[in-house]
Amino acid sequence: MMSDFLKKGFLLGLGAAVTGKEKLDHKLQQMVEKNELTQEQARTVMRNFVDKGEMKTDEWNTKQFEQTKQMAKDLGLATKEDINELRARISELESQLAEREHQEQ
Repeated sequence: MMSDFLKKGFLLGLGAAVTGKEKLDHKLQQMVEKNELTQEQARTVMRNFVDKGEMKTDEWNTKQFEQTKQMAKDLGLATKEDINELRARISELESQLAEREHQEQ
């Protein structure tokens, strides 16, 4: 079980103090060697660090996607959805036209 010390702010402090996964991993191993942490606690800290990092990346990607979409809209560029919608409409019109021509013959 993780102590309150580990739960409260420790992750944040450690995450802020060391940049990058390698440095964090190294720091955790040092703490394990000094018996400040168990191997299991070190793994948990690392897992949390990685999970938080991945979550941030997803949030950033979503933001970036929204901004890019907005920029395309502002510039008057067609999105993939716009193009697919137009293709669907064209297909529909073509089939209606083909039906009409077939009926007229």
